[in-house]
Amino acid sequence: MATLNIRGIQVNVDIWNEGAEEVLVLLHGFTGTTNTWNKVIEYLPNTIKIVAIDLIGHGKTEAPKDSSRYSMIEQVKDLEEIFNQLGLHYFNLLGYSMGGRVALSYAVRFPKRIKQLILESSSPGLHTEEEQLARRQADELLADEIEEKGIQWFVDKWENIPLFASQKTLPEQIQQAIREERLSQSEAGLANSLRGMGTGAQPSLWRKLIRLSFPVILITGELDQKFVQIAEQMLEQLQNAKHINVPNVGHSIHVENPEQFATIIKEVL
Repeated sequence: MATLNIRGIQVNVDIWNEGAEEVLVLLHGFTGTTNTWNKVIEYLPNTIKIVAIDLIGHGKTEAPKDSSRYSMIEQVKDLEEIFNQLGLHYFNLLGYSMGGRVALSYAVRFPKRIKQLILESSSPGLHTEEEQLARRQADELLADEIEEKGIQWFVDKWENIPLFASQKTLPEQIQQAIREERLSQSEAGLANSLRGMGTGAQPSLWRKLIRLSFPVILITGELDQKFVQIAEQMLEQLQNAKHINVPNVGHSIHVENPEQFATIIKEVL
């Protein structure tokens, strides 16, 4: 575990298998931390160096009060500084959901860094300005509510949205671990994350997909039809991509079936 000073904020980074040559960088989703990857890492060989980062406002990374510090442009600059400090120049980058949007934003800006891009249940943002505006307004409302009503209220609401319905069938202790990870967050961190790099706030990347020449692996859960369709649309735009649709799981494949997810990662690498 390392704490890095990145452009004025303290960022938490966890590293496994320090000496290995093959590098895999992991970016969690909204309300997640580096802990979200623990089960997957158990199934991965020690020949892969794993670098997991707590994104701004999440986990043990600082949560500044200024929401503009959370913008996608700032987040991409942070990642570049993290990779420079860690001496990482060419690596595999994996992002889940929000972390997938961050990973894709970084890869568009720094394509020469990327060996392979692996996106789990991720999107390039929204197509139109109308969609973006509507989503920004919804995220702003939710951000205000998080600050007013607190983290407990938010987690009770969040764990019951349709996107996570398939998690209700998971063993009780796994559901509890997911809940505790969400409850460990700060109101300011989550609220500002929504404002700064929510799906409506980030620039749309749909038109930039065609430029990417490195391999892109799109992983979805078959029960998560919305993101299955997004992946199919992305596949049409990307030069060098494949879509892996995992049966009997929803949005969070790495949580709902970590062994299967790890198997996919091993095959990809």
